[in-house]
Amino acid sequence: MERSEGSAGATGATGATTDPLKPGRGRRRAEDVRRATLTAAAELLLTEGVHALTFSKVAARAGVSKMTLYKWWSSPGALAFDAYFDTLKETLAFPDTGDIRRDLTTQLHSFVDLLSRTGPVTAGIIGAAQGDPDLAEALSTHYVIQRRALAVERLTRAQEAGQIRAEVDLETIVDQLWGAVYHRLLLPAQPLSTEFADRLIANLLQGVAPVTPGSGT
Repeated sequence: MERSEGSAGATGATGATTDPLKPGRGRRRAEDVRRATLTAAAELLLTEGVHALTFSKVAARAGVSKMTLYKWWSSPGALAFDAYFDTLKETLAFPDTGDIRRDLTTQLHSFVDLLSRTGPVTAGIIGAAQGDPDLAEALSTHYVIQRRALAVERLTRAQEAGQIRAEVDLETIVDQLWGAVYHRLLLPAQPLSTEFADRLIANLLQGVAPVTPGSGT
């Protein structure tokens, strides 16, 4: 059943140029309103940043009712997250070729490449979440927890296949790899690059302690 404008709930974003909804007789489909809103919000994010995104700007750009935005999203930050989140899904999909090193490399390269294009937006959302409880909740529930679960799921299969030692804590691996990438994004003393991602993976899988004669390692 199609929802009309004013229904609750919206997720996702498109990469297309905003096509503002034209006023007309009758109630417009909620899906059309949602699509126009999220596309407009995504464009504003990329051009002006999260702190410049307001309900008034999005409503004007999308040609939708500002009151609808207040009904569907608890804050401009929550709308910003919804608009941005869907652009990450396919890019950050976790492959499973059976080779954990190859799959970690593919995923981290995709992540680094994404941040090279949208790093300021990502950093802005993370920063804004510190003072916006609604955005912080959306970021944690719909992104951080889900992304960690996907990574742990793939690492678990590698552990079961004997590619990772049984006693290794997989949640810590997530922090070692992706946490290091976020660290270079937010505190850019050193460049964030695919070469850096490769070094992270090499250090993780090969270890950093020197080989001791007679240790068998």
